[in-house]
Amino acid sequence: MLALFTWSDLFATPLAIVIWLSLVIGLLMVLLFAWTSDQKAIGVAKDQLKAHMLAVRLFQDQISVVMKAYGRIVRGTGRYIRLAFKPLLFVIIPITFLIVEVDRYLGWTPIETAQSFLVKVKTSNPDALNEVALKLPPELVASAPPVHVPAENEVVWRVTADKIGAFDVNVAASGQIYTKRVVVSPGISRLSLERLRAPLWQRYFSSAEPELQDGPVSSIAVTYPTRSLRFAWMDWNWIVLFFVLSMIAGFLFKEILGIEI
Repeated sequence: MLALFTWSDLFATPLAIVIWLSLVIGLLMVLLFAWTSDQKAIGVAKDQLKAHMLAVRLFQDQISVVMKAYGRIVRGTGRYIRLAFKPLLFVIIPITFLIVEVDRYLGWTPIETAQSFLVKVKTSNPDALNEVALKLPPELVASAPPVHVPAENEVVWRVTADKIGAFDVNVAASGQIYTKRVVVSPGISRLSLERLRAPLWQRYFSSAEPELQDGPVSSIAVTYPTRSLRFAWMDWNWIVLFFVLSMIAGFLFKEILGIEI
């Protein structure tokens, strides 16, 4: 008996998510550009550029006409960029925040059972390196002794996961306990590569966890495997593929809706 198709099947794989997200964002970018731009002025600017480029081709033997046309092309290009810059700001800012959040799901893969990974702890000073201790839940096992890297104020452990789930790794130093979440799963999960103590903007782009409390430990990182998507006989980083597909979708919707870009 065949299983019934559900809407969730459209988002069952990372590749499917990227394709659908690219289509939706391509459409939204075009609509937002049309809403925030002066469509008439952009159309006029593009027509003038085409006319000046045609003049260069038609009057190749008249140097003065060609030079004037080149000057008008430069000025026209500047005018077109000025008209398009404001709408692009409205598009770029939300897209940046979207990419940061989606990257937590699609940029890396969760740890799998029986797979080794690294836990890296950085301290605020080299004297604290020998005080740092790793405390693991029963589902995670250290598979090698810690490696100290004094030049980087870092201690590294190799750890193996025995069970699927989300587990808290505890780091003890100077009487304090610092916690980092580790996700072991065969599917798609929201991942945070690092938990650290840093300004808000830096934590937003590199961590999905609360800031570490004050103390000798400045960051705890987990080495999740990088995700690669197979599409069109090539391996892609999801962000690159998203940009390519969303641009293609945007130009298709531009032509369908008759929007000037």
